[in-house]
Amino acid sequence: MPENMSEKGPASPALAVGVRVLVRRPSESAVTGEIVGDYAELTDSGERGHEWAPVHRWAVALDDGRLVFADTDDLTVDAGAPRSAPAAGPAE
Repeated sequence: MPENMSEKGPASPALAVGVRVLVRRPSESAVTGEIVGDYAELTDSGERGHEWAPVHRWAVALDDGRLVFADTDDLTVDAGAPRSAPAAGPAE
């Protein structure tokens, strides 16, 4: 493994598909969304020959409609936010 790549450890038990998270990256403001994919099996790029473009472990559907890919270190569980759910219809 190249020196500039850190080993990716196991994800926090709280991070999983369907969990609401806060995505924090140094170059962007913090945004919220829901994890929609876990690509842990693809994060070891040594056998795929693309160390120059490492795979980010998590796919996150942001509340503003964008899809981003992030590493575990970029995510914090957003315990205060409710899970996405369909809007309730009018009471009958």
